Amino acid sequence: MKEIHLIIDFDSTFSKVEGLDVLCEIVLEGTPEKEQVLEKIQHITNLGMDGAIDFRTSLKERLLLLKAHKKDIAQLAEVLKTKISDSFLRNQKQIIPYRNNVYIVSNGFKDFIVPVIEHYGLRGDMVFANEFVYDEAGYVKGFNETIPLSESGGKPKVIRDLNLKGDVYVIGDGYNDFEIKKAGYANKFYLFTENVVREKVKLSADHIAPNVDEILYELNMDRALSYPKNRIKVLLLEGVHKDAVKLFEAEGYQVEYLTDSLPEDELCERVKEVNIIGIRSKTRITEKVVKSANRLISVGAFCIGTNQIDLKACTEHGVAVFNAPYSNTRSVVELAIAEMILLIRNLPDKIMAMHQGKWEKSAKNSFELRGKKLGIIGYGNIGSQLSILAEAMGMEVYYFDLVEKLALGNTKKCNTLQEMLNLVDVVSIHVDGRSENKYFFGAAQLAQMKKGSYLINLSRGKVVDIPALREAILSGHLNGCAVDVFPKEPRSNNEPFVSELSGLPNTIMTPHIGGSTMEAQENIGNYVPSKIITYINTGSTYGCYNLPNVTLPSFEKAHRLLHIHKNVPNVLAQINNILVKHGANIVGQYLKTNEEVGYVIIDVNKAYNEQLLDELKHIEPTIWFRALY
Repeated sequence: MKEIHLIIDFDSTFSKVEGLDVLCEIVLEGTPEKEQVLEKIQHITNLGMDGAIDFRTSLKERLLLLKAHKKDIAQLAEVLKTKISDSFLRNQKQIIPYRNNVYIVSNGFKDFIVPVIEHYGLRGDMVFANEFVYDEAGYVKGFNETIPLSESGGKPKVIRDLNLKGDVYVIGDGYNDFEIKKAGYANKFYLFTENVVREKVKLSADHIAPNVDEILYELNMDRALSYPKNRIKVLLLEGVHKDAVKLFEAEGYQVEYLTDSLPEDELCERVKEVNIIGIRSKTRITEKVVKSANRLISVGAFCIGTNQIDLKACTEHGVAVFNAPYSNTRSVVELAIAEMILLIRNLPDKIMAMHQGKWEKSAKNSFELRGKKLGIIGYGNIGSQLSILAEAMGMEVYYFDLVEKLALGNTKKCNTLQEMLNLVDVVSIHVDGRSENKYFFGAAQLAQMKKGSYLINLSRGKVVDIPALREAILSGHLNGCAVDVFPKEPRSNNEPFVSELSGLPNTIMTPHIGGSTMEAQENIGNYVPSKIITYINTGSTYGCYNLPNVTLPSFEKAHRLLHIHKNVPNVLAQINNILVKHGANIVGQYLKTNEEVGYVIIDVNKAYNEQLLDELKHIEPTIWFRALY
């Protein structure tokens, strides 16, 4: 294997900032002309980095604007020690072993670069840079003009004279770094964009690298992260809250954001290289979509339900599904309360009459909520909270649920649905989207409701038989209804909406906005990404809808191996046999299963044979495997 040499620029690459710019801040601190001089120096710096003026001219013009002293240079070095690029800091321990092959080649100055480089464990004698010339009082009066780096084209000359044997890779942010590759003295030029992006230089780059992790991964070298975060691609649909974009981007992921849902065929095409998909209720994640996504790690449902996702397909492919079961609960409950009040006061008809110029002042069909009986179908997160608020408003609350639930407050449980329907004045449905619930509330259930009662559905569109509901309203059996979800909904706001409930008396229709408040969407926009990011970073599946839930401790000085497999006997034994075979030292091990899959997490010491990973991947029941560090 050929020897690898890394040529690293200092300003705006190893360091987050331009050294001379910081020196200006130090020298000019407290002077009235500070802002004006800094602006001029920044302009000259950019001209030089973009190749618009030669470097020597740029250097002379900048130094003329300063009157720096040796003590300013020493102070500069101390400041720069705190300004190292995040990804270099993250990979410090991984880079130090290559210190004999790491060259800092800069148009800056050794005077402040060497102290910084040595502070971080690299060799000061491997720094190639300019040198200040001082007068007797210790002030900078110029620079050593015999050093090639004080002029344009100086970097290629330095690398030529080093006569390096092996592969040479240049990491920098400016055109003068590219010149090394252009002159034929390097295999590849990595444009480093973590701190600054020079659009003109992008055209010349062999590889655009937003961080050091990307470069070390591409060169298959030791690194702090097992996989560069900038390679993780996120597709967010249906206009999820922008906080989700901020969280994913802050983590370093690539984010594509769309406001609409996508039909299956188009989605299959878009997700081929996507790692994370974020959706709301309209996008269907089918088996075909899951199979089309070659790199899919997780699906985020930015809503309560997951019935729009093929959970079986996701589980079979090791894709973790996260939703937001609590984040919009309050918003849905408040809408239910509001719609009860509107319906029982017959306000939809009165409001419409007002818009038509009719003044219908009357108490007919208008009642108080207090003292009325509310029946809740589904006593989960939403149903139980609704019972608390409704009771506080003076309602008598009953509920029906197939699962035994603890009643809150004075709420009473009904043993059968019919018992509850015969009893209550208002029925509010809060069930999930499982197949058994499809059209479970039809003509028979509507007939069991008290004459003159009201129905509210804020759960799933296919729960209520809409034609039967229409007949119940037109016949006068029901006094009104409120529906937020429909069997067929537009994919975007640009498509028309059609419903058999349109124009019916005392009927409220809302466009699936039960959880659409700013507070709820912000909560969801923070909750779902945080769960996905934690899963990707640590392997923790707490809150995952389809995989075994495992809460994991943080891990240090170890590599974490994550193994998802079909839940069949003997898998853990096979995993442990491989670990023993390769002499891996286990620091921690965790296993949890559900009916379909098992999830094994092993923390091992960093010293292990790479073949171990390959063998773990190829255990027969393996669905998905990855290593974290």
